[in-house]
Amino acid sequence: MEARSDTHSKLFGYLLWIFGFLGSHRFYYGKPITGTIWFFTLGLFFIGWIIDLFLIPSMDREADFRFREGEVSYNIGWLLLTFTGVFGLHRMYMGKWISGIIYLLTGGLFLLGVLYDFWTLNEQISIRNEEQRFG
Repeated sequence: MEARSDTHSKLFGYLLWIFGFLGSHRFYYGKPITGTIWFFTLGLFFIGWIIDLFLIPSMDREADFRFREGEVSYNIGWLLLTFTGVFGLHRMYMGKWISGIIYLLTGGLFLLGVLYDFWTLNEQISIRNEEQRFG
């Protein structure tokens, strides 16, 4: 396997883990299905949330191999999505100005767009970084 740069941060993963009973760290590391399960079950009734404290280093390594580094930072993208998603700032950061403005005017496209972005933000950033790398 080819080594890649540190696309995701363990520190940021642990900060999101604090809210991890809502699945935020799992979404960040590209695990939307279990992130959704954690959201609806409060981190598998807090048991899975506690276990994840020890799994974050391996989730971080896996994300580093899965996603492409580049000009768009995963950490900034996730920070903007997590705390300002309804305003579309994460989309504007990625250069998606039209959809960012639509999110701004519609509350994250009535929150459904924000949910979609929680599921797909890593892939969106990876694609954007790939496009910037190869033109």
